[in-house]
Amino acid sequence: MTITRRGLGALALGVFALGVTAASAHAEDKVIRIGYQKYGNVILLKNKGTLEGRLAEIGYKPVWSEFPSGPPLLEALNAGAIDFGHAGEAPPIFAQAAAAEFVYVAHEPPAPRGEAILVPKDSPLKSVAELKGKKIALNKGSNVHYLLVTALEKAGIAYSDVELAFLAPSDARAAFQSGQVDAWVIWDPFQASAEVGIEARILAAGTDLVSNHQFYLAGRNYAAGNGKAIEVLLAELEKVNQWVKADPKAAAEELAPPIGIPAAVLEKALSRQSYGLKPLDETVTAEQQKIADVFHSLGLLPKAIVVKDAVWRAGS
Repeated sequence: MTITRRGLGALALGVFALGVTAASAHAEDKVIRIGYQKYGNVILLKNKGTLEGRLAEIGYKPVWSEFPSGPPLLEALNAGAIDFGHAGEAPPIFAQAAAAEFVYVAHEPPAPRGEAILVPKDSPLKSVAELKGKKIALNKGSNVHYLLVTALEKAGIAYSDVELAFLAPSDARAAFQSGQVDAWVIWDPFQASAEVGIEARILAAGTDLVSNHQFYLAGRNYAAGNGKAIEVLLAELEKVNQWVKADPKAAAEELAPPIGIPAAVLEKALSRQSYGLKPLDETVTAEQQKIADVFHSLGLLPKAIVVKDAVWRAGS
């Protein structure tokens, strides 16, 4: 078979085209697997669909996975099933104590009003000090667990002087409404839902007691090799942050259908949220360390941890 000069040129062009196609396919194969919960800025970013275009510019695409709460999301991150996710203060602490390989990549400013100790509207309880001997529902090892410990300490009540009922939010609300517990420590949007739906009263909010940060997390190995994708994702999340801050009503209306909570309730919850993603600094790291130390002192952690060992430095 004789190949002419023209044929060689065509063959070369064909090989070049195949090379471009292969390179493109390889680029398209790069993914960032994102875990999200039903409440927060990540699900809003997913719904907007803007991340896909920005990631495509650098050869990545997002793959989304929904989780019911922070702990299973962290388990998936540790197992390598996802690359990125978000959670409150407590789940990363427990994950690090379990030797999970992840890093903190950003946080939102404090939102202390986004969690509270609630009592029924007709409860005779007027102060945290009156919780002595009472039964309190909460999610074990969660942000609100730390809120309760801090509130009791400030009121001069020993942790052992209250009876705890460790319940998930839906079960805790049922126990709260039926009078099986005297108080309920909970976070938004469940807090706002209880305030609006059953007129629950705030006995003590997180203000002057806790920070209540939201953290963004990534697999340690993934972050080491895919920093640009994480930076693009954080930049797009910041845009969503600022949109929610500017128009909480629209954000609430968008969140309402997937959550199954009325937009008016969500708007109340969003009004207590904080905005503006930032990398972790020494102050926030120290606050997270304090929570970890308290949980360890209560016997909730299997070992002490050093939070700063899990803080990501972009470009490092």
